[in-house]
Amino acid sequence: MTKRVVVALLTPVSWSPPGIDLGKWRAALAEDVVDLLARLAQAEPALAATAADLDLAREIAWPGMPIYEVRTATVLPVLEAAAKDGFDQAAVLAADAADVPGMILGKLLRPLSSKPVAVAPTGQEGAGLLAVATHLPAPQWLADIDLDTGTPMTVRRTAPQPSLVESTAEWRRLRGPYDLATLDPALEGWENTRAILGG
Repeated sequence: MTKRVVVALLTPVSWSPPGIDLGKWRAALAEDVVDLLARLAQAEPALAATAADLDLAREIAWPGMPIYEVRTATVLPVLEAAAKDGFDQAAVLAADAADVPGMILGKLLRPLSSKPVAVAPTGQEGAGLLAVATHLPAPQWLADIDLDTGTPMTVRRTAPQPSLVESTAEWRRLRGPYDLATLDPALEGWENTRAILGG
């Protein structure tokens, strides 16, 4: 049986809604992502953080949830940690996509049955990637990826063939005022983010 992990990566957050403390905003977003991962049926949940963010990771992790300390808040160090932990496949997800549905992550993992790498774009121009998934150990051609700046094209650039990287369903991250306006109150989940926004 394939052993999978989805890792929420604590990436930098540089914007918060007016009147909301940036640290509390970042924690609420990440906590909602962690809550979603803890309920996933198709993969185990984990967190990854640099040394500077380990306190936040410990604060929001569910009991027993692995926390990987990584040298940089980028994809390859997380994949290396997951491989050392014995996983066959791993997905690295930005921890600022508070309301991402579980089905988006399912669609990200599905192509790994035939492709070595899958990426989920944000659908926002210049807004990076939502997530990257791959077999472990990661292909040697896979360059390190910053979820804040990467695109499906930058991932494909180092692949022997562009078709080895599957682009899956997109979902936006909460990184600015426009993204906040797209939140759907009828969508389940994102309770912590909802609460900090005043319900």
